[in-house]
Amino acid sequence: MLKKVGMLMLGIALCVSMVQIASAKTVIRVAHTIAPDSHYNQGLLYLDKLLKERTNGEIELEIYHSAQLGSERDAVEGVAMGTLEMTLISSAPLANFTNKFMLFDLPFIVRDREKTYAWLDGPEGQSILDSLLEQNLMGLGIWENGYRNLTNSKVAVKNPEDVKGLKIRLMENPIHVATFKSLGAYPVPMPFGELFTALQQGVVDGQENPMVIIYTSKFYEVQKYVSLTGHFYAPAVLLINKAFWENTLTEEQRKIFKECEQEAKTWERQFSMKGEQELAAKLKEAGMEVIEPDKDKWIEATKPIYQQFEDQIGKEIIESLVNAQN
Repeated sequence: MLKKVGMLMLGIALCVSMVQIASAKTVIRVAHTIAPDSHYNQGLLYLDKLLKERTNGEIELEIYHSAQLGSERDAVEGVAMGTLEMTLISSAPLANFTNKFMLFDLPFIVRDREKTYAWLDGPEGQSILDSLLEQNLMGLGIWENGYRNLTNSKVAVKNPEDVKGLKIRLMENPIHVATFKSLGAYPVPMPFGELFTALQQGVVDGQENPMVIIYTSKFYEVQKYVSLTGHFYAPAVLLINKAFWENTLTEEQRKIFKECEQEAKTWERQFSMKGEQELAAKLKEAGMEVIEPDKDKWIEATKPIYQQFEDQIGKEIIESLVNAQN
């Protein structure tokens, strides 16, 4: 009888131990809106790999790509409310949450990528991330979306005046909208998840995105021209729920997470840059006409946008980023 009781107690102890081991694993749901072979998804997979290795499986990511959990705005609001732990999104929608992120939306503000990386990873970039804290959002790092280029199905856009009259899908961002309005286009803000169908049905004539998104989203199936304007540089921001970060993860886990994030961020940036160099050729092979415009004309045409938004963004921080690239 005692032997049976002993075996029973041992079985219970093993079950309790297994539950403790299972409950010790923290699964972090992270959402983004683009394709599984994109720089976002590949960077998050790399981060997941690092986290699993360095926490002995205590932390892993559950990645939702292709807007499975909604738009970028949905994801930001979900992280702020705590219904979602983490998201990786373009910086542009964050201009609706804090003016600090409007800096990156100024046309042609980023001309030297490497120098901008150093600025983003320093105190200036951290202060921009910290502007989200009061909304329960913790900015873990500034990754890369890339230079945004223009596609359309109507005309080979080379000069700024060529966009006049075109219906261009944009993100819900005031500077993006103002920039294209100033060039005579008709901006049509809409969530990314609706874009392919809108292009296919002619609801909009064109859109603008980094090359990797243009390619992985297969816009070459519904767009004829791609103009390598590089008019906006888009960072991507890795956000986590502040309460989750502070209350669920231990101090040691947070330390490891930050180390892994920094390594994954560098990896993702390099992946993005390498991809850009190859994608113009791939888009051409897929049937698109690739146009290389004179960027000086575009820079001149969009200068008034700086004056329009200088007060909202802050002249000092604009000059800081510009001077960091000289």
